[in-house]
Amino acid sequence: MEINNQFLTETPVDAASIVMLRDTYDGIEVLLLKRNQASSVLGGLYVFPGGKLDKTDSHPYLLSRLDRPHKQFHKLLGEPSITITHASSLYIAAIREAFEESGVLLVDLDHLDTEDAINLHAQALVELKKGVAFVEILKNLALNLTTKELQPWSRWITPNLPTLSKKRFDTRFFVARVPDDQVAKHDDHEMTHSVWMRPKHALEQYWDRQIEMAAPQIMSLSHLTRYQTVDDVLNEAKKKKPALVQPEPIEQDGVRVLCYPGDELHPVKKRALPGPTRLRVINQRFEPLGGFEDFLN
Repeated sequence: MEINNQFLTETPVDAASIVMLRDTYDGIEVLLLKRNQASSVLGGLYVFPGGKLDKTDSHPYLLSRLDRPHKQFHKLLGEPSITITHASSLYIAAIREAFEESGVLLVDLDHLDTEDAINLHAQALVELKKGVAFVEILKNLALNLTTKELQPWSRWITPNLPTLSKKRFDTRFFVARVPDDQVAKHDDHEMTHSVWMRPKHALEQYWDRQIEMAAPQIMSLSHLTRYQTVDDVLNEAKKKKPALVQPEPIEQDGVRVLCYPGDELHPVKKRALPGPTRLRVINQRFEPLGGFEDFLN
């Protein structure tokens, strides 16, 4: 894990990511994808599906396929400074990236029986493998996007001194339930491995150095350890405005430290998330001051 020391002044790039969830007998599980080692952004790290906002995400046809009035998306994101169309396009970007990277497609298949729904999803995957654009896949298969199991969760803005990359992003994180009849799998291009894990288990794997993750994923997993079911997560997301998280990086005794809202060294004194308010970069990984237990407290 190479630490960046370059101060960046450019405006963060808009991005969207989906925390994919499913219920199990042992509690919720989260989908994690391993980024291609050769990637210029977080190569080799485990992440949630997601990526940059694309100009096609505001295509009129895609906007027409959404299942709610666009004003609702704008209100749910809680960002008065962006346009209604921009808010809607962030939802589309999240759905598109999830489909491209994991094969999960959030479209309305409720009018079909299970076999027909599975077949239609399979057709969409075939078109994706052929390189057909997302908008054309929806047109060809007459699909409508669904957001009923998709909710805004948090907003992460990369600070001017990023820890792991030389790029800045303004990423809207969503939470979503994966449809029961769809199987999530990495694309073997941008992503080289996929795994479902309970949030606590993923953090344990990280702590044992079995997997590598960036701070937003670590902190999000820490947050998700508080919930037992996907309904719990989605209902919580519906109740409040997405948390705004812009880490404050500082140097203490030669150690990079990321402070989060609620920490005494962060300009925002109100907590944005449960879990630790400070992560230190120690031995090539992020560690809370109180050790592993801080992730769960």
